[in-house]
Amino acid sequence: MKNHKSKKATGRKNDLSNELWSTTWTYVKTVVDTAREPFLILDKNLRVAAANETFYQLFKVSRSETEDKYIYDIGNKQWNIPSLKKLLEEIVPRDTFFKDFEVDHVFPVVGRKIILLNARQIFGAQDRALPQLILLAMEDTTIRILAERKMEEYTQRLEEAVEKRTIQLEVRVRELEKITKIIAERESKIIELRKQVSELKQRLKK
Repeated sequence: MKNHKSKKATGRKNDLSNELWSTTWTYVKTVVDTAREPFLILDKNLRVAAANETFYQLFKVSRSETEDKYIYDIGNKQWNIPSLKKLLEEIVPRDTFFKDFEVDHVFPVVGRKIILLNARQIFGAQDRALPQLILLAMEDTTIRILAERKMEEYTQRLEEAVEKRTIQLEVRVRELEKITKIIAERESKIIELRKQVSELKQRLKK
């Protein structure tokens, strides 16, 4: 009798857990699907449980190429980045997270992208009724970062050009100062000579 009750209780508990997971998963998927940023939902083994439409559009990949695949295998292994791999593999066992991890990569179809990644475990070890999942959010900063770098390069070139021109002007000013000094000395000599000529004329008149 006790075994029967125990099995019945276990069954109810499993039903509640399944219902909780179904509700939670629907909520998470809804939030991710309506986000403007690309998102991946990974399971504890780093397989892609789901991705939103923005991710598919940005990286030009299909659901069949993405879902239930290891993150390192999707998109021609374009996410197989050692430093990213190390960070992701520490999230579940250590219950950690990372923020603003920059990926600068030339993707096979869409070309160069500079992506900031933020990852966090959304169900930790304390939520044993729910599977452990990692939410990987992405921010495409390609246009902004490249524009900033281009502006930095332009500013650097401008500063170098201004510095070079300033040195040239300083040299020119020193040359002009020398010329001005020479002219002033010559004018002084001319004035002196004129004075001497005038004195000689005065003597001759006498």
